[in-house]
Amino acid sequence: MPTSVHIPKPLLDAVDRRARALRISRNHLIVLALEREMKQVAEWSPGFFERLAEVDDATSRSVDELMAAVRSGRRSKEPQRL
Repeated sequence: MPTSVHIPKPLLDAVDRRARALRISRNHLIVLALEREMKQVAEWSPGFFERLAEVDDATSRSVDELMAAVRSGRRSKEPQRL
């Protein structure tokens, strides 16, 4: 289906160079790039947050040490509450 998209000139020039290097049309390169983008996972994988909660003792101690070092390096203001 024909459509119209406005692409900044520097980006369009780069697309044209890449298409020529690959010996494919500009349109084909743009379609390939959009297909690749749409295939990428845009959500957290199942169990991601559960796995984050499963931290071993050594990692937990390291994080605590890192946080203590960050806190001790602060001088001018309290950290923002997130």
